[in-house]
Amino acid sequence: MDDTATYVCPSCGEEIVVPVDVSQGESQEYVEDCPVCCCPIRLRIDWLSDGSVVCEADSE
Repeated sequence: MDDTATYVCPSCGEEIVVPVDVSQGESQEYVEDCPVCCCPIRLRIDWLSDGSVVCEADSE
């Protein structure tokens, strides 16, 4: 099972790697600031049945 996911910041276009923890649930949604441009990003993280991780990012 993956323990990291990546997303592209919708504000600055940088690819960001984030740690993920399945013990917090197989489907998660939270807001964090982009570490590059500091804009708030809404992240949605889902685990697929094969153990891979999908991370979607939208502007807050």
